[in-house]
Amino acid sequence: MGRVTERRKVIRIRDGAVSTRPDTLVAEEPLEIRLNGKPLAITMRTPGDDFALAAGFLVSEGVLGRADELQNIVYCAGATVDGSNTYNIVDVRTAPGVVIPDITLERNVYTTSSCGLCGKASLDAVRTTARWSIDDTAGDTAPPVRLGPELLASLPDRLRAAQRVFDRTGGLHAAALFTEDGELVDIREDVGRHNAVDKLVGRALQNGSLPLSRTVLLVSGRASFELAQKAVMAGIPVLAAVSAPSSLAVDLAAESNLTLVGFLRGTSMNVYAGEHRIALQAAAAQG
Repeated sequence: MGRVTERRKVIRIRDGAVSTRPDTLVAEEPLEIRLNGKPLAITMRTPGDDFALAAGFLVSEGVLGRADELQNIVYCAGATVDGSNTYNIVDVRTAPGVVIPDITLERNVYTTSSCGLCGKASLDAVRTTARWSIDDTAGDTAPPVRLGPELLASLPDRLRAAQRVFDRTGGLHAAALFTEDGELVDIREDVGRHNAVDKLVGRALQNGSLPLSRTVLLVSGRASFELAQKAVMAGIPVLAAVSAPSSLAVDLAAESNLTLVGFLRGTSMNVYAGEHRIALQAAAAQG
């Protein structure tokens, strides 16, 4: 099994002084995802939570939405010439009767740790494959989801405090799920921010928790279209990022009723879509 971190020799230069020392780096290895025995996609990821990653990926592609639609996930043996298992290939088996949609969403079958979907056609693809509408209630009697800016401002510090591997490497993205009250539900790390989100969503699928209709998804770094897509496909109403969103992410958020917050740093933030879930009047009064 691949490790989360690896050690490499590095030449360190500090104030003109040169020394040699081992450095801890985040591991990055390819993961091939197969669906019912057929190759589907390859992503570069940090080893760990591979089954959840594969399950979450298939949620974002519209294949899975309930735990009972997943039969099992296994590592594929014989991945090398000598027949040993590299733990870099997983096969997802769907339950009998599950209809497999056309898995395109304008995606290339090879994704890197930093890129994913692109193109205006992807907006229509997400709209037609999403299982749940982004709703503000979890029943007729539940109040709408509404978040105060001060609560949102507190989440990056909570995410940072919960990161384990980042402190040793400085090279991982993180994604975290919070309740609407700011309670941490789950956090995952990966060299790719979209993989970290897939791991969160995959675990929620396995636990029977989809749709995640009253949660906040917080990601380190920027908010790409792909991350907005994954939030929509999981039924998450609020996506927040510590950096900028892309224009296509904003377009998707606006069309899907997703609240999108960017540049969430300290007490500052930008709300790009879904401002009805943010208590803006209270913030204005405080200002």
